[in-house]
Amino acid sequence: MVKVGVIGLQGDVSEHIEASRRALENLGVSGEVIWLRKPGQLEGISAIIIPGGESTTISRLMVKNGLFEPIKELGEKGLPIMGTCAGLIMLSKEVTGATPEQRFLKLLDVRVNRNAYGRQVDSFEAPIKLAFSDEPFPGVFIRAPRIVELLNDKVKPIAWLGDRVVGVEAGNVIGLEFHPELTDDTRVHEYLLEKAI
Repeated sequence: MVKVGVIGLQGDVSEHIEASRRALENLGVSGEVIWLRKPGQLEGISAIIIPGGESTTISRLMVKNGLFEPIKELGEKGLPIMGTCAGLIMLSKEVTGATPEQRFLKLLDVRVNRNAYGRQVDSFEAPIKLAFSDEPFPGVFIRAPRIVELLNDKVKPIAWLGDRVVGVEAGNVIGLEFHPELTDDTRVHEYLLEKAI
């Protein structure tokens, strides 16, 4: 039984829950997807998704709700975790443009630029090449952070926009600039779930 937790403090939580449910169905795996708000819900968890939203707010609420340290610990122990957009910022070791009070899980050895793509109006869609699938993936970028540098060779690129890296993984941890949950395509969520199965 796979149990996926989508951190539900702020951001596009319901879209990730729906995409994860469809991904489980497509894989033919029984499981549940929960709206994760409290440390007690981490019992028996198989994978965690940190959604897009506002990274300062997500950081503050994760600390306030007592989720920050346990999730960092689970990630260090090998639990599959995926962060999209603001979730990528939360996973990153180094963040350009962060506010002083922001805390990061530092589970992914990358440097990101927090608001590289500008304002909401600068959002766009473009096809992405995935390392684990031949078909292009519909990439949705909304005020996305930008992966500026991979800090060591443990971090592997898994998604490209042209020749630029827009998605990475390091073992159990996946970080994406884009929003796979805003498409009907569940391949990225399936890729995360396969790490948990």
